[in-house]
Amino acid sequence: MAEKDPTDELAGTEQPFVSHLVELRDRLIRASIAVLACAAVLFFYPGPAALYDLLAAPLVAHLPAGGTLIATSVISPFLVPMKITLMAAFLIALPVVLYQAWAFIAPGLYLHEKKLVLPLVVSSTILFFLGVAFCYFFVFGKVFTFIQSFAPKSVSAMPDIEAYLSFVMTMFIAFGAAFEVPIAVVVLARLEIVSIEKLKAFRAYFIVLAFIIAAVLTPPDVVSQLALAIPMCILYEVGIWAAQIFIRHTQAPDSVAREASD
Repeated sequence: MAEKDPTDELAGTEQPFVSHLVELRDRLIRASIAVLACAAVLFFYPGPAALYDLLAAPLVAHLPAGGTLIATSVISPFLVPMKITLMAAFLIALPVVLYQAWAFIAPGLYLHEKKLVLPLVVSSTILFFLGVAFCYFFVFGKVFTFIQSFAPKSVSAMPDIEAYLSFVMTMFIAFGAAFEVPIAVVVLARLEIVSIEKLKAFRAYFIVLAFIIAAVLTPPDVVSQLALAIPMCILYEVGIWAAQIFIRHTQAPDSVAREASD
């Protein structure tokens, strides 16, 4: 029998493939139950209609007197609020979903890898929520004010609720993903795909890239494009700073020993 390598933390922890499938199924069921439980609570309080009113509040507040949202489809008044309820339930249950994903992969990771993955999972979740909150509480108000300032007085603003939901989802995903820039920078640097020096040298190109991404993902107005591009540039610098810390604290033990001997 082969002797156990004392330096291998995972030696002897291997499980049959079927056991992994069973555990994956159980983790998916638990994550689904968490989402459905949140959806059930939201369905009864505050209710799908109230959730949509909350989501539409930034737009309604900037519509001219008499302006309102409309439904051009027969099932839109039912379907759109239900979609928002499920979306809100998933966001609320996201920590549980991510924990189940983490609990599934954690046994197969070395200690130094856990030190890298767990902080990234937590920080990426927080950054995504910050991006969505920044979009909802700050960007929407500025964008809708800017757009309404160009609306002719002869035009009555009555956006369709499905079109508004599509707009909101696009903006939430755009800002949530944009706030993940530090995570992308940390991963690239930690996996040694790009060095810290090259990341610093790429600053000027990233600024141009950020404005191009903002122009593609946001409506064709200056306010939303600046609101997306400027935070991306700031978060890029945060990512470089965070990458230096992560590289120092998440190295494999053999790498640390080699550096100490050098």
